[in-house]
Amino acid sequence: MNHTKPPAVFLMGPTASGKTALAIELIKQAPFEIISVDSALIYRDMDIGSAKPDAETLKAAPHRLIDFLDPAETYSAGDFREDALREMADITASGKIPLLVGGTMMYFKILKEGMAELPAADAEIRAQIETEAEAEGWPAVHAKLAVVDPETAQRLHPTDPQRVQRALEVYRISGKPLSQWHKEQQAQELPYRLCEFAICPKDRKILHERIALRFHQMIEQGFKAEVEALFNRGDLDPKLPSMRAVGYRQMWDCLDGKLSYDEMIERGIIATRQLAKRQITWLRGWQDLHWLDSEDPKILEKALKILAADLIL
Repeated sequence: MNHTKPPAVFLMGPTASGKTALAIELIKQAPFEIISVDSALIYRDMDIGSAKPDAETLKAAPHRLIDFLDPAETYSAGDFREDALREMADITASGKIPLLVGGTMMYFKILKEGMAELPAADAEIRAQIETEAEAEGWPAVHAKLAVVDPETAQRLHPTDPQRVQRALEVYRISGKPLSQWHKEQQAQELPYRLCEFAICPKDRKILHERIALRFHQMIEQGFKAEVEALFNRGDLDPKLPSMRAVGYRQMWDCLDGKLSYDEMIERGIIATRQLAKRQITWLRGWQDLHWLDSEDPKILEKALKILAADLIL
């Protein structure tokens, strides 16, 4: 480990695993400052469905990189890397330790490993792929991707249109699979020494129960009204990255008459569980990771011991 580098901590985990609760306990024990690593928390007016920490929590534990983008705007993993590095440098300069907390695994990966120099987006090819998806469905588009880039297709879920579309677009533009682009990229070393955690209940059933409970709590807190306000703006549509966020796309379809209220709840919970499964799959392939059990009453104590052993504290 290069001890000349300043320290930083990654706290990763699937949705509803208890990341925020642990992060808040950690900042009480050591000079951490939180940076959110979540592709939904970046958006303003998307509070309930994204499980954004409430005002009281944010007052006690401020989070950087939340609430700074309008839902009509787009934001890439490259944008995140640039913003996160700036915030990390600012935290380090203040004498504190960056604590990066969230479940958007692509953001963590790009931050740690750097970006591949991918071809720029091509509006004509993108529109062609969207037309194919409308006619045949995204699973069929995913199958086309599997023919030309089986490695990327295996990693992506057939109903993850944003990433499936981009992977197929890269191939059609360049004739080179996205997986090959990533292999050829030059690693851009992160100028920090890292301690990396994954938090998750050992029993998957507990996580599933937490997800269902939280979805019902969001409904009780006014999630429908939150999405109605976005729906009625007139400048948003379900193809935007913000509206494709889990929960939001199901509620949007409900408001648009495509799902009944009960179907929206059922599909929202199922989609969130599928997201959690994908997040766990990412983490299982992660190197140098310390796993923490959400249900362990000594989780904070164990995390602090690991941080001390890794010379972070």
